[in-house]
Amino acid sequence: MKHLLSTADLGRDDAVQILDIAEDMAAVSTREVKKLPTLRGITVVNLFFEDSTRTRISFEAAAKRLSADVINFSAKGSSVSKGESLKDTAQTLAAMGADGIVIRHPASGAPRVLAHSGWVDAGVVNAGDGTHEHPTQALLDAFTMRRRLHGDASRERGLDGVRVLIVGDILHSRVARSNAWLLKTLGAEVAFVAPPTLIPNGVAAFGVDVHYDLDEAIAQVRPDVVMMLRIQQERMNAAFFPNGREYARAWGLTAERFRKLPDTTLVMHPGPMNRGLEISDEAADSAQSTVLEQVANGVSVRMAVLYLTLAAGTQTSQGAQ
Repeated sequence: MKHLLSTADLGRDDAVQILDIAEDMAAVSTREVKKLPTLRGITVVNLFFEDSTRTRISFEAAAKRLSADVINFSAKGSSVSKGESLKDTAQTLAAMGADGIVIRHPASGAPRVLAHSGWVDAGVVNAGDGTHEHPTQALLDAFTMRRRLHGDASRERGLDGVRVLIVGDILHSRVARSNAWLLKTLGAEVAFVAPPTLIPNGVAAFGVDVHYDLDEAIAQVRPDVVMMLRIQQERMNAAFFPNGREYARAWGLTAERFRKLPDTTLVMHPGPMNRGLEISDEAADSAQSTVLEQVANGVSVRMAVLYLTLAAGTQTSQGAQ
């Protein structure tokens, strides 16, 4: 696997392989020495044109645990803020000997352009592009679901028959898109719930059920997983719902709504959370919540992705250990 640009590019076997290798990587975190020599001598550049905390730190930790040399590049305060193009930035990184580039960019499709432009001969991993995709977030979400639902029997398994309800700002969410494609590939049944104004045009292309009433959706779908999405106010240039109170009442996972869910229903959120808007404290801090697990699992999943894009041609996953 030279690049990871979209979950739509992954077949079931590819996705399961990533999740299984992530299990191997998770085992590393339990060791006294939490490092592998797998990417020694490899340079990974975190090329972030948008602000990020969780994703950038997670990729940095993943690369360092694999013994890679890491360069963090932020657009703010760099030549990009002076007008330098993606092409010129990429060619500069290539001249510095970058072997892998983890890119987050506000323009949808930028990682694919970078991967296929010929500007760099490096593995490219999409860490979020505009409102398009965030494939490693979807992979860590699937990894978290698989571990919670299947436990020690997770290996070599997908998510067949698992019912997942994705709720909130579908329109602006790259997480929703990546999850819809990946979860369906793994055999899950996926449904979207949102105000009509936050459902994108062409939603039929996702092949998921669409609901506009959260309570009705919960009753009909009987979800195993409820995934709440962040309201991305920074991407909104119009009024998509009356106000925060109205949104929370109709589409938020309130304490009252959460208490009606079965004890076995998982509650997920990609973070950062707007508590009191899309999710209540009771739901976010409950035993059913996987929010902190998602953050921890992100390092293991990103280790697996970096391994497969930068080292798998010369080693087996067993050899990586």
